[in-house]
Amino acid sequence: MSAANDPHAPQQADGAPEPFGSRLRRAMDARGPLCVGIDPHAALLADWGLADDVAGLERFSRTVVEALAGQVAVLKPQSAFFERFGSRGVAVLERTVAEARAAGALVLMDAKRGDIGSTMAAYAAAYLDPASPLFSDALTVSPYLGFGSLAPAVELARASGSGLFVLALTSNPEGAEVQHALRADGRSVAATVLGHLAEQNAVERAAGAPLGSFGAVVGATLGDAATAAGAPLAIDGPLLAPGIGAQGATPADLPAVFGAAVGNVVPSVSRGVLRHGPDAAALRAAAAQIADEVRAAVK
Repeated sequence: MSAANDPHAPQQADGAPEPFGSRLRRAMDARGPLCVGIDPHAALLADWGLADDVAGLERFSRTVVEALAGQVAVLKPQSAFFERFGSRGVAVLERTVAEARAAGALVLMDAKRGDIGSTMAAYAAAYLDPASPLFSDALTVSPYLGFGSLAPAVELARASGSGLFVLALTSNPEGAEVQHALRADGRSVAATVLGHLAEQNAVERAAGAPLGSFGAVVGATLGDAATAAGAPLAIDGPLLAPGIGAQGATPADLPAVFGAAVGNVVPSVSRGVLRHGPDAAALRAAAAQIADEVRAAVK
């Protein structure tokens, strides 16, 4: 792989790790703006003709990595589907992360961690410390103990050149009861979260980065819900957009949902690609088709 297409770039001239946002921008430009989930739930394992056990889990994960890690910008393993098998499942997750990154994909760990103090620091170390066997390029986190509770993850992400994707306007219907709630100052909870992310990204943008490293999770199925919640999406960081495919959204919906920020959207697809397995060529073709549709929609 040429250096121009390698998202795991050399360090910057000052020796600091290159920020995740810069690496993500390069990967999206080179490979297309697409994130494919690695979601080995029991029904999908069965569809692939695999047993719902550790051997099936490993076969599934390795097939996805071998088929897609050299092609898509981001792979997103869902930690829960590995954790359910205990320590052996987590061992498969460690290998999946390492092999995907070695093959050139950026890895977003979908674990949605959120806690306070030393516990949040420990979660951050598990996924954002380069010495950890689960070290990933980015991590999903929940801000609903207050955005300040994420400080240990923010600090470690900045130090290690990793990124965060913070739940802001999620695609599940239940999310609105919290995310659309209004604070005493009249702003919605979602708008407050997005405002904090814009502040974090301003630091990297001021230093010349093409994209901040602190992203938001905003569902592609939301229509004008972001506008209704008074939540500006121009955070100068990436916007992870689940909901394409099985949940009903299409790439053509993205401009209406994200407006002027659509160029920073990373659509996330799982079943829409994974249902084409276990044939590797079919997985690659499905991912390429969706990536092309996204490119055309956000052109």
